[in-house]
Amino acid sequence: MLESNLKETLLNIFKRDYQLEIDPELISFQQTRVEFEGDLTLVVFPFLKLIKTNPVVLANELGTALMKQSQLIKSYTVIKGFLNLSIQDEYWLNWLNNNLKRTGFEQSVIDSSVPIVIEYSSPNTNKPLHLGHIRNNLLGWSVAEILRANGGSVVKVNLVNDRGIHICKSMLAWQKFGEGKTPESTGIKGDKLVGEMYVAFDKAYKAEQNDLMAKGYSSEEAAKNAPLILEAQQMLLQWENGEQETRKLWETMNNWVYSGFDLTYRRLGIDFDKIYYESETYLLGKQIVMEGLAKAVFFKKDDGSIWCDLSDEGLDEKLLLRADGTSVYMTQDIGTAQLRYDDYKATKLIYVVGNEQNYHFDVLRRILLRLGKAWADGIEHLSYGMVELPEGKMKSREGTVVDADDLMDEMVHTAQKMSEELGKGADLPHKAAEQLYNDIGLAALKYYMLRVDPRKTMTFNPAESIDFNGNTGPFVQYTHARIKSVLRKAVDNQLSWQSNTSLSVELMPKEKAVLTLLHNWNEILKQAAINRSPALIANFLYDVAKSYNQFYQDNPILRESDADRRCLRLQISDLTARMLNYAAGLLGIRMPEKM
Repeated sequence: MLESNLKETLLNIFKRDYQLEIDPELISFQQTRVEFEGDLTLVVFPFLKLIKTNPVVLANELGTALMKQSQLIKSYTVIKGFLNLSIQDEYWLNWLNNNLKRTGFEQSVIDSSVPIVIEYSSPNTNKPLHLGHIRNNLLGWSVAEILRANGGSVVKVNLVNDRGIHICKSMLAWQKFGEGKTPESTGIKGDKLVGEMYVAFDKAYKAEQNDLMAKGYSSEEAAKNAPLILEAQQMLLQWENGEQETRKLWETMNNWVYSGFDLTYRRLGIDFDKIYYESETYLLGKQIVMEGLAKAVFFKKDDGSIWCDLSDEGLDEKLLLRADGTSVYMTQDIGTAQLRYDDYKATKLIYVVGNEQNYHFDVLRRILLRLGKAWADGIEHLSYGMVELPEGKMKSREGTVVDADDLMDEMVHTAQKMSEELGKGADLPHKAAEQLYNDIGLAALKYYMLRVDPRKTMTFNPAESIDFNGNTGPFVQYTHARIKSVLRKAVDNQLSWQSNTSLSVELMPKEKAVLTLLHNWNEILKQAAINRSPALIANFLYDVAKSYNQFYQDNPILRESDADRRCLRLQISDLTARMLNYAAGLLGIRMPEKM
């Protein structure tokens, strides 16, 4: 690699010329800003604590030494404390030739001998998937693919929240208000039908609370004593006690939901290696809690509830089992974590869950460590910000969420409308055009979701996500299709670009700009894995697409009369298309051949 080569040369220069053993971490290169001459920039300021001199003087001394010691350096300039290095064209041309026949763009930088388990999706079986779930699923799936592209052995898992009071609310509402409706009798997708019951419960529950408050109850008393919530709590006890009719209804309604989820996952391009169910993990969690109680890791209060006291670590007491013996989320997460370790012996357990659960996963890790589970140090909460709409937050209980299926329909419809207005896909057969509109709509959705740093709260605006000229998925797709069109025309004109480029060709600025961006791929991919950030891949896609379009506009390709330069430009085009296709695939985006 270019940077590692230059770093080694610099370490030798510091040792020889300044008698210093420099920490390699102090040597940091970055891409030179477009307004300055150069390819790589060395930041000189970190060395000034060791070498007492003017930063401009030191930058010039290092530039001169590098010119003498490395054949890679073509020239250098100094801007204040920044050393801008221009790399010999021969290096970039050699790199291009070495990558011409590369079939994949993965690398091996992660130890593949130890599995990494990554959990994402984690839906409740009382409502369909919504906009927030889309960000969760896309983020989890993409991070898993990025880790695999870096050589990691990754297991993608889903934990379905299929038990608890919220599930009983939908079940009870179906009994009271459902009128025997089924997905088959109504034609309603199963997860949507169950979601309607959840909303119906909340509406009736609020009415009961209002009636109680009119009779003099406080809002808190009304919430606890409304008949519907008491019935739901009783149903939860019946479920945990294995009451046959309750279990039968639970199984029936959950199966409705699973069928609906599967359709949404398939359309979104999401998959899992294994699915866990809380109904199968909470019992192990209860068992582990009881073992912790026996060992005095936990304590029991007078009402019979079991807690973990974390006050000595600056936290509070955490409920693990209620007084009636029913479990809480922490109980089942303890059991699920143990099961995953037993299944895979993974030393890294990544949970893709919203940032409102930061405290929960901190507590989970601490509790497991107190239980002597050393592997719990490998628990990592990939915390992401919530997705909001331009008009504000979503509320599931009030039925104001943006349904995932409806959103995908809207994205594809908008993609079709805009494509037809621009004449894209007009010459394609009907089925091919439908596939194109679907690919564009989902690319717009996925790119818009993933281009934002995961830790940031984001506002999703569908109207902004489909733009063939902006920082969007369709813009990247259009660039790829443009390149494939150029390559098809080259083949039609019997122009070949498979042989190595002549190293005597002098690179034009826009040619070099594309090559230097493509050259950064391995580091981008590595950093995306380290930071768990598909946004780095999205930014790479946009930068490459933008740079290629500038190159395309300023430099003739098929009309270039010089055979060596025409071959070079076709090779740059081919490598750009293949790298765009691979990188976009890590975001779940399909690259059309024609648009």
